[in-house]
Amino acid sequence: MGLTRAREGSGVKKLPEGSKIIALAGNPNVGKSTIFNALTGLSRHTGNWTGKTVDIALGSMRAKRGRYAVADLPGCYRLEAASPEEEAAGEFIRSGRAVCTIVVCDASCLERCLNLVLSVLEITGDAVVCVNLADEAAKRGVSVDTRRLSELLGVPVVATDASKKKGLSELAEAAARIAEEGGGRPLEGCADTAERWAKAERIAGEAVSLDRDAYSAKQLKLDRLLTGKLTGRLFMLLLLALVFFITMVGANYPSELLSRAFSSLLGLIRARLAGLGAPPAVVSAVCDGALSTLMTVVAVMLPPMAIFFPLFTFLEDLGFLPRIAFDLDRSFCRCGACGKQALTSCMGFGCNAAGVTGCRIIESPRERMTAILTNSLIPCNGRFPTLAALITAFFACGSGLVSGALSALIMTALILLSLSASLAASKLLSVTLLRGGSSSFVMELPPFRRPRIGQLIVRSVLDRTLFVLGRAAVCAFPAGLIIWALTNTPGGQTALAGVISFLEPAGRLMGLDGTILAAFILGLPANELIMPLMLLIYGGAAGSLGAALTACGWTARTAFLVMLLMLFHSPCATTLLTIKKETHSALWTLAAFLIPSALGVLLCIAVNGAWQLLASLR
Repeated sequence: MGLTRAREGSGVKKLPEGSKIIALAGNPNVGKSTIFNALTGLSRHTGNWTGKTVDIALGSMRAKRGRYAVADLPGCYRLEAASPEEEAAGEFIRSGRAVCTIVVCDASCLERCLNLVLSVLEITGDAVVCVNLADEAAKRGVSVDTRRLSELLGVPVVATDASKKKGLSELAEAAARIAEEGGGRPLEGCADTAERWAKAERIAGEAVSLDRDAYSAKQLKLDRLLTGKLTGRLFMLLLLALVFFITMVGANYPSELLSRAFSSLLGLIRARLAGLGAPPAVVSAVCDGALSTLMTVVAVMLPPMAIFFPLFTFLEDLGFLPRIAFDLDRSFCRCGACGKQALTSCMGFGCNAAGVTGCRIIESPRERMTAILTNSLIPCNGRFPTLAALITAFFACGSGLVSGALSALIMTALILLSLSASLAASKLLSVTLLRGGSSSFVMELPPFRRPRIGQLIVRSVLDRTLFVLGRAAVCAFPAGLIIWALTNTPGGQTALAGVISFLEPAGRLMGLDGTILAAFILGLPANELIMPLMLLIYGGAAGSLGAALTACGWTARTAFLVMLLMLFHSPCATTLLTIKKETHSALWTLAAFLIPSALGVLLCIAVNGAWQLLASLR
C-alpha cells in the first residue's frame, strides 16, 4: 500500500474500506513516525522537533496473523479538540475504525505521555502501550517496569527502541493479537483533566524508577547555555554563520566545475544537433534557451543545496531546532504571534510551502493566519543559491577562508533582516487585520540524540536536494524555451520589449531595471529560475556570473538591491497554491502575495535613495 495523506478531520473517509486498521497515536517527539516507518517499511520523514506530523499517513504492516493497515495519527498531547492535530486524532479513534490503537510513549517522560494513554483507554480497550526510547531513558537513569505498567493500565505494554529496531516484532505481534482477539473494556472516564493528570502521576510513580545521579549533567548545562537569554541567541547566530560558512566555502569550487562542464557539454550538444541537420533556430532554442537555463539552475543550486541540506538535517536530528525556536519564542510573543511560529519559520528555510502547511500546528486561527502570511518573508532553499552567488560575485570575491567568512557574515545578516521583517509584519498584522494578543506556548525540549548519518544523507539528498532540484529543473526547461521565444522571435521581442519598457520606470526608482523586474515576474513558478531567466533576457552574457552581470551594467549597488528583492518578493506559485488551500480564501492569498512584494519594493526604493544621497555627498 502506498503512502497517502488525508487532511485533518477527513482521515476516516480516506481509508480503504474493509481494511483492518491499527492506529498509531502518541505525543510529538516520541519516535512515532520512526516506529511507523519501521513497521510499514515506508520512509516518512522524521524529525527531532515538535509539530512535524500534521496529517494522517497510511502504510501496510505484515505480522504472523496477517496484513494490517497502519494509520499514523498526528502527534498530540490529548484528544480534546484544541488543535487540528488533536481534532484529527480524536475523531479517528472515536470513529471505531481502528481494531487496535498503539499509543507510543517516551520512556524518559512517561508521566507526561500517560495523559494521552488514559484518554485513549477511556475510549477503547483495544490498545497496546509502546514504551519507546527505553535504551535512551536507561542512560539517563530512568527505568520503566513494563509488567507493572501493564497491570495498572490493563493493556499490553511493550518496550521498544525503534531507532535500533528493538522490540518492534513484539509490538507488531501484540497489536495483531489485540486486532484479532480484542482487548479489555475501556477505563472509567476521568471527570476532568486535573483528575486524569493525577491518575497519570500515580501510575508513573508505581511503574517508573529514577536514578537522579545518572542524569546527564552535561546535557543540562548545555541546555542552559543554548537556551539562555543572551548565550542562546549568541550561539544561534554563531551556528547560523558556521552553517553558511561551510556551505559557501564548500560550494564555490563545485559550482565553478559544473559551469565549465556544462559549457563544454552544451558545445557538444550544439555541434551534435547541427551535425544531425537541425535548423539553426531549433539548435538555438534547445541550447541557448532550454538547456542553458536548465544547466545554470543546476550549476548554481546543486552544490550549495548538497551541503546546506545535510547540515540543516543534522541540526534537526540532533535536536537544535527546538532550542532555536525556544530562543525566538519571546520575540514572537512580543509581536502578538505564537511561539510556534518560530518552528514554522525554521521549516520555511527549507520550503515556504512546507512552512505554510506546518502552520497547522498553531491552534489559534488568528495566529495561524499571521504565520501563514509572514512565512514567505523567510528565504527558502530556492533563494539561497542566488543570494550566495551574488554575495560571492560582488562582495566577497575569491575562494579563500577570508572571503568565505565574509560571505557567511553577509548571509547571516540577510537572514537576521528577514527574521526582523517577519517579526515586524507579525506585529503590524496583530494590530491591524489580525488584532489580538499571543496565546500560551508549551514546547518540549527533546534530549540531544546522535543523528543516524546514513539516513541523514539519504533523506537530505533524496527528499530535499534532488526533490527541490527536480522541481526547479521541470520549471527551468520550458521557461528557457519561452524566454528564448520572447527574445528571438519578432512577436516575442516586441512583447518582451514592451513589458521591459513598461517596468523600466519602476526599476529605475528601485535602483534596478526593467529586465530584472521582468525576470522576477517570469520566475513566479520557482525562485530558482529568476537568475537564469535574467541572464537569458540580457542575452546570455558569457563568463563568470560577476563578469556577465557587470557587462550588463550591474554594480555593487545593483547586486545588493537584487539581494533585497530576492529576500522580499512574492511567494512562488507552489507556495501561493498552498496558501489558497490552507486559507480557502483568495483575499488572504492575495495578501500573502502583496505583503512581501510591497516590503521588497519599498526597501529597494529607500536603500537606493539613501545610496544615491550618500554618493552625492562624497
